Amino acid sequence: MITEAKIDSTVKNMFAGIEFPAEPAGLYDPLRYMISIGGKRIRPKLCLTAYSIFNDRFCKGLSDVAEALEVFHSFTLLHDDIMDRSPLRRGRETVWKKWNEDTAILSGDVMQIDAYKRIAKAPADKLEAVLELFSKTAAEVCEGQQYDMDFESVDEVSMEDYCKMIGLKTAVLLACSAKMGALLAGASPAECNALYNYGYELGMAFQVADDYLDAFGDEKVFGKPIGGDILNCKKSWLTVRTCEKLGAEQAGQFLTEFGKDTSSPEENAAKIAEIKAWYTRSGVDSDAREEVARYTSKALDAVSGLGLSAPRFEVLKRFAGKLVGRAK
Repeated sequence: MITEAKIDSTVKNMFAGIEFPAEPAGLYDPLRYMISIGGKRIRPKLCLTAYSIFNDRFCKGLSDVAEALEVFHSFTLLHDDIMDRSPLRRGRETVWKKWNEDTAILSGDVMQIDAYKRIAKAPADKLEAVLELFSKTAAEVCEGQQYDMDFESVDEVSMEDYCKMIGLKTAVLLACSAKMGALLAGASPAECNALYNYGYELGMAFQVADDYLDAFGDEKVFGKPIGGDILNCKKSWLTVRTCEKLGAEQAGQFLTEFGKDTSSPEENAAKIAEIKAWYTRSGVDSDAREEVARYTSKALDAVSGLGLSAPRFEVLKRFAGKLVGRAK
């Protein structure tokens, strides 16, 4: 069995040695910068972890596919940071802030192309299935981002619509990563689908945790300013849940406070404190933690019927725990 330590070291070496073209530097330097920022490399680790459940030796082309998943994810972050006006990513300046918006858009475009070049190096007998899964997922992520932007122009969003959005924007890429590993390992269609569902539910848990941490996390750990969603009037799981729990009149008061513009650090701090107070009074901070636990349980249920040995099931259980443990 491929050990978790082996997976971690493989992913670390993978991105320590990743290469992009040298010229034009103005196009490719932002790619190198974006990858150098780091992160947990969740998607390539999940791909390799899912692979390890079914195969004891890495195959040719697996690392290229795993790299593609992270490069594609980085492309989405690069563009998301422009749309969200985020100044920091993992504690460092975002590309649009360090360079400019035009550079970030163009470098993001070529980053997506680079992801496809890596995906195309998958084993020939799996290439059609890999490309179909990756392309479907890439389109879904863009659909999710569009829904996210659409929500900015409406007062209230239902929980059903919000979960549909995060399912597309976040969960499908983790689902793709898990299924991709199983697919390259030669798993059966039923096994591949079970890993897809595992990754999807983990993705849902991860996004709810991310929404929670945006308000209640530690900036040094979270890697970006706390309260960004609040200051940008960006609807999150906590916002939607708060409106669900409040009566119509109180929900209106909450949304009025939530929609206020701020123009100074003092006003920013006051708005964040006020909205967090609404969250805690409504109990949505604890609701969010419970929702993370519920989705995590669903992820493990998705693979519980595969007949995996106890050690292999524990690998998936530990991966889930590490992914969402920060929001417990």
